[in-house]
Amino acid sequence: MKKHIIITFLMTLAFNCCIAQLLIPSTKPNSAQQAMIKRGYGMFIHFGINTFNNTEWSDGTLPLESYNPTNLDPDQWVLTAKKAGFRYVLLVTKHHDGFCLWDSKYTTYDVASSPVKMDIVKAVSDACKKYGIQFAVYYSLWDRKEPSYKDKDPQKYIDYMLNQLTELFTNYGSIGELWLDGGWDKKPSDWGIDQVYGLVKRYNPNCAVSVNHTIVNEEGKRNYTPPANMTVDNKFFFQYFPSDFRLWDPELAAKSDKKQYLHNGKSYYLPFEHTICISKRLNWFEKSEPLPTRDLDELEELFYWSTDNDNCLVMNVPPDQTGRIREYVANTAINLGKRLGLSLNKPLPRNGKFISVDKPVSANSVWDDKNNQYAGNAINDGKMNSRWAAKDTLAAIEMELNPSESFNKISIFEYQDTKRLPDGFSQIRVPRIQKYSIDIMQNGQWQTIYLSDEPMGDCKVIRLPLSYNTGKLRLKVLKATAPPSIYELSVINMPAKI
Repeated sequence: MKKHIIITFLMTLAFNCCIAQLLIPSTKPNSAQQAMIKRGYGMFIHFGINTFNNTEWSDGTLPLESYNPTNLDPDQWVLTAKKAGFRYVLLVTKHHDGFCLWDSKYTTYDVASSPVKMDIVKAVSDACKKYGIQFAVYYSLWDRKEPSYKDKDPQKYIDYMLNQLTELFTNYGSIGELWLDGGWDKKPSDWGIDQVYGLVKRYNPNCAVSVNHTIVNEEGKRNYTPPANMTVDNKFFFQYFPSDFRLWDPELAAKSDKKQYLHNGKSYYLPFEHTICISKRLNWFEKSEPLPTRDLDELEELFYWSTDNDNCLVMNVPPDQTGRIREYVANTAINLGKRLGLSLNKPLPRNGKFISVDKPVSANSVWDDKNNQYAGNAINDGKMNSRWAAKDTLAAIEMELNPSESFNKISIFEYQDTKRLPDGFSQIRVPRIQKYSIDIMQNGQWQTIYLSDEPMGDCKVIRLPLSYNTGKLRLKVLKATAPPSIYELSVINMPAKI
């Protein structure tokens, strides 16, 4: 009798394992993807040994003694997320350096061996339960500390990962998402992604799983395509299968982002999850020097862009070396949530109607390029990786519009010069456009509806007190420090607030 029970148990377990590993071809989101899309907006938390060494990446040789937060407060992190309207918290549990934010039985390079032994994973998971927010984890495939990583047999390190992931998925409650990173350091087949996926689904079938740089141009070849170019269904292929969604930080998908991707001749539905930094600089781990945050206008427009079309956004809001999120950083996140009117009980807000996408455009100056990659029509193609660039510092660009469609808002993302900082990762952006006007054609004459002599900046949002109709709109650059360049100029009709 006992033997029969054991056999039945093993057969059930094997059946469940097979079901768990199955990603079904579909043109609609499955239950894990539906839950992910419904969450929509999460807070990324990069915190670890890098935080205390002013670096983004390290190689596993930083001393454990350097991890020493003086006022560690994960509850403050999650409370900030709650106040800011985030639906989930995505915690970096292990970065490329191999340092673990929990007491792992499989390494001594973790918080339990450091001067401050708090189990960060537990503290954040508990706070998420307390504040009603979904808990999610980031885990680096690439591990520069663990000896088995370099073993000739890939399964040795895969087993190490499976053991650590089992710890995460059995000791810390429900996990809604697994964000895997660092896959570029080995062949896709050497990571055991199918084994990882199967393990995760056994513990939580509705946990969404993906690997950074999910999609490639050609099946079986590491030939990447930017997410902004994924505008055709069934043209691109999985690099890491199975995966529930697409990742490529910090790239932005196109307005016309498509959801169907191929593996072995079959088509699968995959939403995209965007990742951005709250910092003006590309900065994941907080540094000892306080860094300015992005302006609310830019964050608002990036929120709308990233959560559109059933895609998602996680915004990095990192704690500092004390172990708390700096007040001004937390305030930016909270102010954004208040501006957007975010609430767990309401759908995520949307931008207005874009009346400018793919409308005819002409520029009086275009940077010389044989591939015509800086042409005027880049400013309204719905992509953030293309741009118009002028040849001259004084330039104008005109866009035809449907005069029957009104608008009351314009957003402009300017291309800026960048200066790389000593850490080799962070950078400062410097605007080119110093003075400019927005004009519309009325009765055969140009009429200026907006004029500014302040630098345009990362994202200029012009909210007009009236609604306008016109057959033609013009951006006129009146002063610039270098030939002006624009990623996107969007003309938008925002509905009236009731």
